[in-house]
Amino acid sequence: MKMIEVEVNGRMVRGYAVVRGGVLWTHANGRTWTTETGSKRRGSKAGAGASSNPSEITAPMPGKIIKISAPVGSDVAAGDVVIVMEAMKMEYTLKAQAAGRVAEISATAGDQVTLGAVLAKLELEK
Repeated sequence: MKMIEVEVNGRMVRGYAVVRGGVLWTHANGRTWTTETGSKRRGSKAGAGASSNPSEITAPMPGKIIKISAPVGSDVAAGDVVIVMEAMKMEYTLKAQAAGRVAEISATAGDQVTLGAVLAKLELEK
């Protein structure tokens, strides 16, 4: 995640930006925008919640945690839903990128989280 500063209508606006799964996520002044980048180099297989580290699940944008689907100690397969969050009036399912066991959940239902926050850590199968 990078802090950015852009000029909009003669006024400087500060915000944050990150590319996840071929999508540029930008957040400023309480709003979030997405733009397809055409590049799938980071997190391309996992989509929303993808991190460059398959043992972490991160928030793809600021939002509210709705549900923890796989609590600590749960075994998960690649593609299993671990956390459900709400952002921009939509629900996003954050999935495991690889098989393993949920080692840590750092948010609870109802928590507001920031863009890029690490929400869960997995102990990956070897």
